[in-house]
Amino acid sequence: MPTLSKSRLIWLKVHLYLALICGFFFALLGLSGSVSVYREELDGLLNPHLVIEQPQGKYQSLDKIMAAVKIAHPQRYGSWTLEMPQSPHGMITAWYEKPRETYFELYAPLMVTVNPYTAEVITSRFWGQTVTTWIVDLHTQLQQGSFGWQAVGVLGVILIVSVVTGLGLWWPGWCGIGQALKININAGVMQLNFDFHRLLGLLVAPALLMLASTGVLLSYPGILESLAGGSGMAHGETGRDIVSTAIPNNHPTSLEAAEFVARGSFPRSVLRRVTTPAGDSGIYRINLRQPGEINQRHPFTTVWIDRWSGQTREVRNPAQFSTGPTIATWIWPLHTGEALGPKGRLTWFIAGQSLFLLYVTGMVRWLYRIGKIKDRSMDLSALIPIASRLLKKTSSWLAGYIMLLIKRLQPSLTIGYRALQQWLIQYQAKVAAQQKRNGKSDWDL
Repeated sequence: MPTLSKSRLIWLKVHLYLALICGFFFALLGLSGSVSVYREELDGLLNPHLVIEQPQGKYQSLDKIMAAVKIAHPQRYGSWTLEMPQSPHGMITAWYEKPRETYFELYAPLMVTVNPYTAEVITSRFWGQTVTTWIVDLHTQLQQGSFGWQAVGVLGVILIVSVVTGLGLWWPGWCGIGQALKININAGVMQLNFDFHRLLGLLVAPALLMLASTGVLLSYPGILESLAGGSGMAHGETGRDIVSTAIPNNHPTSLEAAEFVARGSFPRSVLRRVTTPAGDSGIYRINLRQPGEINQRHPFTTVWIDRWSGQTREVRNPAQFSTGPTIATWIWPLHTGEALGPKGRLTWFIAGQSLFLLYVTGMVRWLYRIGKIKDRSMDLSALIPIASRLLKKTSSWLAGYIMLLIKRLQPSLTIGYRALQQWLIQYQAKVAAQQKRNGKSDWDL
């Protein structure tokens, strides 16, 4: 082993000790975070009754949907938030922030799922008691409440240091970059493991630095707001509280009317959330998403409508934000990948999985260095039978999946075939009629 310089030896020790102490938590955060990227898709897969297969026309009114929620939960007073679906196949979620069953937990609202086409309440669930929300809590707070939330922020800082030290250890100098990018499969299992660890770490380092940095800011929103130079910029925040100054009366503004008034300020926007008033001084809060706004689920465009007067009390328009708050609006969608589109979400998923692989390969390297495991030569011929069996199983699974897909699509394919057949018959009749008008037929040609 070549002699390491003093500075490089320090970097190596820092990287090693951070990995030994925090590596497991890095892997846990990476795995849970990567799964959370596709939380909604996974929830629909586990609960197919929450996915609308055939959209049924127009949505029911917001007032009718809210009435159905209150009928299902008549003893839950105060404010509710209706979150609109992002696709025609999605359900509306009615959020009740502090139910008595989970009142003392850090974050465990009631989630009521409503079919927007029929206003039927499908199910009621508590956050943290479903598979996907449990995984999100594991990622954001390690299932340890406020202490875990703070710990995740600290782990984000440590992960940044770990990635930076790893990059420093990888750097071979300008002359050795080409060699450092190679993976040697003929030098033994341990060298292959080490080469893979270094190359994987290099490839995912930019994504990990971005995820760790944005994760720290989400864990410590006070830092985010100080950097942004504004308040109400944390994830899920809606700015300052605004209360009604109108006199209560017998003709309160309906949800539909409040949304209509709010859209007047942003006619091209899409409704994302509606929060109902709490108490006589409560006020409607309408969250809209303007074209080009980076946040998909939690946009910052907000209009407050007085329930008693129906007037607009205040408007928050992210298009008028200064540089600091504008940058702050990117933190959440960057961390979740929604700002980067489908390819970005996939990249984030891979980056999260890579933390687990980096932990495993790093531990294997360390165990080898302390003599707990031994090196072996690479015998690729032993992989041939394994690859052959894997290929056969994959082919069998793929064939079965294709047959199942064809079976499910058969009604649609049959309808399509009949429509095409009918079109051909009509087209032939049209051509024949045209030829007859021209005094020609196929026999004449």
